[in-house]
Amino acid sequence: MRDSLKESWDKFSLIEQMGNIGSEIGRAARLEGGDSDGFGSAVNRALELFDLTLRDGRWLGRLREVGRAREVFCDIIWGENQYKTSLSDLERYFMHFATAARLRAG
Repeated sequence: MRDSLKESWDKFSLIEQMGNIGSEIGRAARLEGGDSDGFGSAVNRALELFDLTLRDGRWLGRLREVGRAREVFCDIIWGENQYKTSLSDLERYFMHFATAARLRAG
């Protein structure tokens, strides 16, 4: 993990962090079944962002939600899809955060 990414990530609100995670999930959804290198890159980036958020001490009360979203994401990618969902479904969940972040920014 790059230190510069962590430093900039720590400046984002939780809403902004979740919106950015959703952006990578959306990228993975668009590349699924196509560009395997791009898909793998999007998956790895989403996991990196999930992990940065989970390590951010400001969100101690919200870690269960973030951790569960990461678990669902991993289940879609590598698991048996026990949650019966898709990357597109998960992207829709995260889109609410991206929309809220944009509205806050004005």
